Amino acid sequence: MTDNPHSRTWFRVAVVYFAIAVTLGIVMGGSGDHSLMAVHAHLNLLGWVSMSLFGLIGLAYPAITEGRLARCQFWLYNIGLPAMLIALAAQLKGVPRLDPVLGIGSLVTGIGVALFAWLVITRVATRVRL
Repeated sequence: MTDNPHSRTWFRVAVVYFAIAVTLGIVMGGSGDHSLMAVHAHLNLLGWVSMSLFGLIGLAYPAITEGRLARCQFWLYNIGLPAMLIALAAQLKGVPRLDPVLGIGSLVTGIGVALFAWLVITRVATRVRL
C-alpha cells in the first residue's frame, strides 16, 4: 500500500474523536451521569470508526480521496458531525434552542456519507473474475 496524505488526515481526525469519546466515557463512568450516552456512541461510530474506515478505504483506493468532490465530502462530514454532536449534547441536557442545529448538522453529515458512498461506488474499479 502506498502513502496517501488524505487518508492520513482521516486517521488524524478519527483519533481525535476517539480520544474525545474515551474521555467522555470516563467522565460519564466517574460521575454516574450517562445522559450523554448517545453522544458517546456517535463519537465512537461516526467519529472514530467511520473516519478510520474512510482512511483505510482511501489507502486501498486512493482515487476516492482525490478531487473537488472528495474535498467537499471531507469538509461536509467534518463540519456537520461536530455541529450535530454539540447540538445533540445540548438537547440531551435540556437545551432545545440548538435543535435546528441538530437537524442541519445531521443533514450535512448525511450528505457527507452519501458523497462518500458515491465516491466509492463510482471510483472503486470492479474486477471481472473468470
